[in-house]
Amino acid sequence: MTARTQDVTHNDAARSMVGEVGRQTAPGPGTISTGVRTPHPPPPAAAAARTESASKVYGSGQNSVRALDDVTVGFGAGRFTAIMGPSGSGKSTLMHCVAGLDSVSSGRVFIGDVDLGKLSDRQLTILRRTQVGFVFQAFNLIPTLSAEENIKLPMTLAGKKADRAWVDSVIATVGLANRLSHRPSELSGGQQQRVAVARALASRPKVIFADEPTGNLDSRSGSEILTFMRRAVDELGQTIVMVTHDPTAASYADTVLFLADGAIVDQLAQPTPQRVLDKMKSFGG
Repeated sequence: MTARTQDVTHNDAARSMVGEVGRQTAPGPGTISTGVRTPHPPPPAAAAARTESASKVYGSGQNSVRALDDVTVGFGAGRFTAIMGPSGSGKSTLMHCVAGLDSVSSGRVFIGDVDLGKLSDRQLTILRRTQVGFVFQAFNLIPTLSAEENIKLPMTLAGKKADRAWVDSVIATVGLANRLSHRPSELSGGQQQRVAVARALASRPKVIFADEPTGNLDSRSGSEILTFMRRAVDELGQTIVMVTHDPTAASYADTVLFLADGAIVDQLAQPTPQRVLDKMKSFGG
């Protein structure tokens, strides 16, 4: 993965729906707070998503596996957070639980002020459709739909009318204006992932979760996708939580969280690829 083509400094500030969302060097309402053992500090008040003492256990008895171990964390609104850790550290489990794709064994998970544990299956489905965006390693586009139809699909399923001005701004941000009529088979891998990013942004979710979004892309396409995601935070006020194993990808974030054995063991603000790599090496990542 090459270094970003356009430097995004921590002093940049972009006007957005949530205020100034440029990188910050001092703690503020969007700062991530973590706790691994009780007593936990309270999650940030401006968190778009958060957990309180969240644990996830698979199996039972001697065969049980504790994938998450009493994790309290908040993901600040209008911020880009990367989650890293060795294989089996719990990073994907954390993302899936916060996104409502899986449930915790104990503790609580919130999207905004909504406690996911109190929702019925139908309510949870509606919340994921309307409040959460997803970008996966596999593009997950519908092959028979055009790029524009794929972008609008979540709103179509929800029976909502698209906000044309917002969708146009999203399309401009990811650079798809001249590809809207193309089907996925007529697009490159990088262009397909741009469609996936635009689809996640189009319904104005509270938070977007991205699971290894550049894993199937070459370095140039991956850099473009990460730049578009960075712009979505800086220019559109979006909140993004990304799981990645790549230090360069993580360097596009405002903050990197490091997990090991199901617990948050460290975090890094103002990340660079080398600083992220050094941090991973320090605990065997």
